[in-house]
Amino acid sequence: MLPRIFDRFFTTKPADEGSGLGQEIVKKSVEKHSGKIEVTSVIGQRTCIVSIPIAV
Repeated sequence: MLPRIFDRFFTTKPADEGSGLGQEIVKKSVEKHSGKIEVTSVIGQRTCIVSIPIAV
């Protein structure tokens, strides 16, 4: 599942409960701002780290 987490329309939910677009939209938004998103997962726990550079 984790390798496909950012794939368009990928979802683990039943067909009528989600479109599978959420993670892909987040990834594209982060990348548009020159950032990156990392996901790690172990049973019962998923961690997402979003990094976006800021100008000072």
